[in-house]
This record gives sequence, C-alpha cells and structure tokens, in this order.
Amino acid sequence: MKKSKFIKSTLILIIGGFITKILGMIIKIVMTRLLKTEGIGLYMLITPTFLLLITLSQLGLPVAISKLVAENKRNNKNLVFSIIPIILIINIIIIAIMLLSSKYIANNLLHDERTYYALISISLVLPFISISSILRGYFFGKEKMIPHVISNITEDIVRLILIALLTPIFLKKGIEYAVAFIVITNIFSEITSILILFFFLPKNFQINKKDFKINKNNTKEILQISIPTTGSRLIGSVAYFFEPIILTYVLLKTGYTNSYIVQEYGIINGYIMPLLLLPSFFTLAISQALIPEVSNLYSNKKYKQAKRKIKQAVYISLLIGIPATILLEINPKFFLKFIYNTNEGITYLRVLAPICILYYIQTPLTSAMQSMNGSVSAMNATIIGSIIRIIVLFIFSYLHIGMWGLIIATSINIIYVTLHHIKYIKKSI
Repeated sequence: MKKSKFIKSTLILIIGGFITKILGMIIKIVMTRLLKTEGIGLYMLITPTFLLLITLSQLGLPVAISKLVAENKRNNKNLVFSIIPIILIINIIIIAIMLLSSKYIANNLLHDERTYYALISISLVLPFISISSILRGYFFGKEKMIPHVISNITEDIVRLILIALLTPIFLKKGIEYAVAFIVITNIFSEITSILILFFFLPKNFQINKKDFKINKNNTKEILQISIPTTGSRLIGSVAYFFEPIILTYVLLKTGYTNSYIVQEYGIINGYIMPLLLLPSFFTLAISQALIPEVSNLYSNKKYKQAKRKIKQAVYISLLIGIPATILLEINPKFFLKFIYNTNEGITYLRVLAPICILYYIQTPLTSAMQSMNGSVSAMNATIIGSIIRIIVLFIFSYLHIGMWGLIIATSINIIYVTLHHIKYIKKSI
C-alpha cells in the first residue's frame, strides 16, 4: 500500500512538474523575447536577492510542516495555521528592511540603479509566497499531490497571461519598470494558488480565530526542524546573493565593462542554467514525494525500506538526468535556438552539462537527509560548499578569464555537496 502510494505521488508530481516546466519554459521564452538579453541580465541580477529573501521569509517551515504532518501525531490544523502569525511578522520585518535598503543594494552592491524598483517589488511578493508554501507543506505531509499540482499549473498560467499582455506596456516606460512588473506578477499568481489550496482543504478544516493562536509545543517542534533546514538554504542563498556582487566588483576592477557583465551573467543564469535544470522537475517531484515517505519509515526504524526508497529516487533521477545531459552535449545549439532563439553560451553549456548529473541526484539526497534528521549535516555541507564557491569565484575572477570563474566555482560546489550527502546517507542507514 505504502509503495503504491509513493509511486502514485511521484507520478502525479512528475506529470504536474512536466506541465509546469513546459509553462515555465513558455514564460521564459516570452520574457526572453520581450526583455531581450539586457532585460534578462537585469532580471538575473536581482534573482539571487529574490531567492535569499524567499528563504528568509519561509524560514524552512514547509519542509518542517510536511515532516510533522506525515508523522500524524498532532493536531494538523493547529500545526498549519498557528505558524501563520509568526511567518507574517517575519515578512513584515523583511519588507521594512527592503524598503530602507533597496536603493543601497541597487547602487552600491549590484551597481545598477535600474534594479531598484524590482528589489522593492520582491519584498511585496514574499508574504504571498510564504503562505502558499505553508499550505503546500500540509498537502505534502498528507501525500496529497493533486492540490499542489493544480495550484502550480494555475499559478503559471496566470503569470504567463499577465507577462504576455502587460509587459509591453511597462516596456514603453523603461526596461526597469518591465522587470519590476514581472516580479509583481508573482503576487497575483500566488493569490490564485492560495485560493486553490484552500479549496482542497478537508471539510472539517473550519478555520476560526483560535486556530491562529500560537502553540508553543508545535512551534518548538517546527523550529527544531525548520531552523537547520533554513540554515542550509540560507547559506546557499547568501552565497548566491553575493555571486553577482563579487563578480561585478572583481570584473569591473580587472577591466571588464558593466554591459559585458550584465550580458554574460544573463546568458549563464537566464539561458544556460535553466536549460540544464530542465530535467530537475523530475528530481524535484521525486524529492517532494520522498520526504513524507522516508520520514515515516525512518521514525518507525524501518531503515532498510528507507534505504530502498532513497536508492529508487537516485536511480530514477539518473535515468532521466543522463539522457538529458547527452542530448545537450550532442546538440546544444538546437536547444538554445529553439527555446531562447540564441546561440550564445554553447561552450558554457557543454562544460556544465556533465556536472549537472550530480546536481540531479543532489536534490533527492538532500530531501532524504532532512527526512532522517540530517538537516544540520546538510546545512554544514552547504556552508562549506558555499565558502569554497565564494573563494574560488573571487580568485578565478581575478585571472581575467571572464565568466569562467563562475562556471568553475559552480562546478566545484555541486561536486562537493553531492559527495558529502552520499557519504552521510551511506553512514546513516
């Protein structure tokens, strides 16, 4: 029964992931056609900040809620809704900080004043993302994947329509306004997602004021899981946040122009990385289904079954990742031209493609570690990997090899973290 439920959950997530990936690809194509390389470059400059703030605003709560709901030992309604006041307070603090610091970040860290409006827009999006992610955590814990899939698909459709119809209007005002608007579309898409997730809540989920009262025991249990999880993601997000700052600082100092940096950074993070990570919707689906399954098995000391599930997840990830890598290696020009209508970044793509095979298995391995109370170890690996990444990026950027410092730093980080996770899981079960 459990086996069939895991397979069913995985299949639903893979099908849903495939649809959302196609929609995401269409969104990316529309954005690329509308914003061109310069606009994509600007969008990619603010993306690390966006991801960092999402990590801070969520505080690792979705994973913690998913794990605790899967154990089925608590009042799940109180578990989910009593944490919302805490997350809203955190989000209000982040919004206030961003309103005060966005101009400084744009002018002094990202070295492009055009990113200011997009940075302000990011802060306004965060509360909506946080609430929808908490609700998703509940459904993952219950191993009910259809609400998540439907909300994701609808979310992407709303975003696609808004971007396609209204971005040209904002482009007339300036590229910075268009980029800010694309960030703002997340508010409308997340509201749609929240409404759909509420619709799928059980009928006995009648919400009243008492449900929002903070439960100390539940909060303590959630934070014991979420803080190490957040620590791991936060370190990675902070490293990613500093990436464009370090690159811009060093490359400007070594003689590269700001237009070169924006364009090449946009090519790598706007074209190459999304293309390489296309198969990741399979591994993400597997990882999301893995957390409640392994959490349940591990908490009941069924270590052999847990190990088998993890191996299955890794094998499936490789089964998808390896053929995708081969296709990208054989004909990178076709995929870049077909999806983004560009031939730029072919060499970057060919170098990074084999490394990303390890990245495809890193996601399920991380989920397995979180399910096995290994969040602290995962966080430590992320810290060390991120420190190595920043040091390598800084040193190699000084060697006057353009963006290859970023490619080398990214590769070393992926290799180190994945090998660490493999070693930890082998020792644990």
